[in-house]
Amino acid sequence: MHDDVYQEFINEAEESIDDLNNALLELESNPDDRDAMDRIFRRAHTLKGNFGAMGFASGATLAHAVEDLLDDVRDDELAVTPALMDLVFAGVDRLEAIVADIEATGTPETEVDDVVDQIRAVLDGETVVDSADGDPTPTDPATGPSAVVPEGVREAADGGPVVRATVTLQTGEMKGVDAGLFLGDLPADLPLYGTTPDREALEAGEFDETVALYAAPVDDLAATLEGCWGVTGVEVTTVEADGAPDAVAGGEAESGAESGGGRAFETDTEADTEAGPDADGSTPKRASNTTVRSVRIDVGQLDELHELVEQLVTSRIKLRRVVDATDDRTAADAMDELEKISTNLQNTVMNMRLIPLRKVVSKFPRLVRDLARSQDKQIDLVIAGDDIELDRTILDEIADPLMHVLRNAADHGIEPPDDREMAGKPRTGTIELTATREQDHVVVEVRDDGGGIDADAIREKAAERGLHSPAELESMEDSAVHDLVFHPGFSTADEVTDVSGRGVGMDVVRTTVRKLDGNVSVDSTPGEGTLFTIRLPVSVAIIRILLVEVGGQEFGLPVSSVDEVLQTERVHTVNGREVLSHEDRVYPLVHLNRVLGDGAVASGGDGGLAADGGVRSSEAAATSGGMLVRIKPTERPVALHCDRVTQQEEVVVKPFEGPLHDVEGLSGAAVIGDGKVIPILDVATLPSSQGEVGP
Repeated sequence: MHDDVYQEFINEAEESIDDLNNALLELESNPDDRDAMDRIFRRAHTLKGNFGAMGFASGATLAHAVEDLLDDVRDDELAVTPALMDLVFAGVDRLEAIVADIEATGTPETEVDDVVDQIRAVLDGETVVDSADGDPTPTDPATGPSAVVPEGVREAADGGPVVRATVTLQTGEMKGVDAGLFLGDLPADLPLYGTTPDREALEAGEFDETVALYAAPVDDLAATLEGCWGVTGVEVTTVEADGAPDAVAGGEAESGAESGGGRAFETDTEADTEAGPDADGSTPKRASNTTVRSVRIDVGQLDELHELVEQLVTSRIKLRRVVDATDDRTAADAMDELEKISTNLQNTVMNMRLIPLRKVVSKFPRLVRDLARSQDKQIDLVIAGDDIELDRTILDEIADPLMHVLRNAADHGIEPPDDREMAGKPRTGTIELTATREQDHVVVEVRDDGGGIDADAIREKAAERGLHSPAELESMEDSAVHDLVFHPGFSTADEVTDVSGRGVGMDVVRTTVRKLDGNVSVDSTPGEGTLFTIRLPVSVAIIRILLVEVGGQEFGLPVSSVDEVLQTERVHTVNGREVLSHEDRVYPLVHLNRVLGDGAVASGGDGGLAADGGVRSSEAAATSGGMLVRIKPTERPVALHCDRVTQQEEVVVKPFEGPLHDVEGLSGAAVIGDGKVIPILDVATLPSSQGEVGP
């Protein structure tokens, strides 16, 4: 089978599982939500069909079992309880694991029999899940749920009595063939209303040796069925059309899992009318325009196209320098046209790489639900702005950091219900995840209404670990103390749990965000909650930079981080420190000639490295000349002092590798138009002074 077919299957399966998880969460919060139930059945039906079509029997069997279980819920035979939903989610998790197996090895290796057996036990009445808490509990099979009449059977019976015959088949390796022979051996005059599983599933081998037949009452039905192909046992139950059991007729009762609560033949279900094939297997014809509006593109091809555009941009920049050095008007006009075309191409490719944030956050409601269940907490997750788009690379990288922040909010932030009630709060805590677009950046906020961060507890832990002296910690503002949660290995948890306590989460968040040229901050109010703010660029690699000169060497600053460039006359001293005042805010000065020299920058020309490790400056005093670059407060409220500002350029930024990968204050390098390699400064991690790392 072609790789693209496998990839198409995996993409659709992942999408279906994500939506199925979210629809199940909606159903759990509102059992009467029919729209959620309809979505659940559409997705479960799609998964069952796709697994079967690809020949992955274990996935098809499990999806069918989940569908049967939820059919009983839809028919009010089973109540929506936490225990039942745990069982359903366990089934969905196994389906997700099967998809991961197929993507990794091409073969489903995850076992499903135990989950299928649990589901069948519930359907057969051997286990009940009607308690508000706890696991499913065994019951006497005689007191289990009654037979359920599927909706299609009710319609076919038109209010008349219905007989349900549970048939056990002897099957071999080709279960679908055995089922087809059995169906073909049924009497032609048998008034059959439908089967569970349906005929399509049976002929695909998607059943566990038992088949439920629904028919009008006939004499000697059990004996008739026992004479059909492969039948080893028959149990007949007469039920009313509303599903209430009436009497048990003769027939040998055989043990074995029963599909129960499924569908009749695939009649006019919503799943079929929306996505299913016609009876002859063909796709239904639509009256609307059939022009293909979108195609799937291999990620590797998209990345290759992006690389080519980066090379084109670099060549365009070099060519612009050459053309500008001539007086050829024709060449200049042609260069202008080339720049316009290449810019449009660049924007198109960048937009092709943009993916909605929901691709990542769609998994979070299930994550928070499971965390709340495991800790006996009540937590609502509210998501807004998930239609905001980010570059695919950024989205892939930010998934785990966002998950860490959410887990931290659920574990450390939200209190147990009784504690919240004693504090005058609702028993249910709330975590809000919101995303907004600010020019070329996306701001993601994760806010909880929990107990907030205990600054004194952080001071105590920091002193124990020797991060700062007790005197330094006491003099620090609470906001600076809160920032210590991002220190590697730092944790205030009293014990290690499966969720947290090892101190390996929040430092990963900051490291990853900074690697993406973003920044993260935390703000907390005791008793009211905590806010984590993550600021990320929309796209990567191709940016505009401001070239600044320090000691004869040029560096690049992302234009998106710069508020303004100004002279040094407005610098003054506050408490012995040079600052720039602007609109009631004080910006501390960072002298680039003092901080850019601990081996991070290669020497070159007359600039080079000073004897003390700093870049040699061309000025006698830091504030006697030069220029200031004021950084946006949302990035970092500082003013950078340099010798001079030269120009802006569009460049392709390449991250450092090897020894320079983790150097504070540098995010990468770029080749500018004259062929020089320019280091790109990371204002978030730039040291405030030599040996001191910025916040």
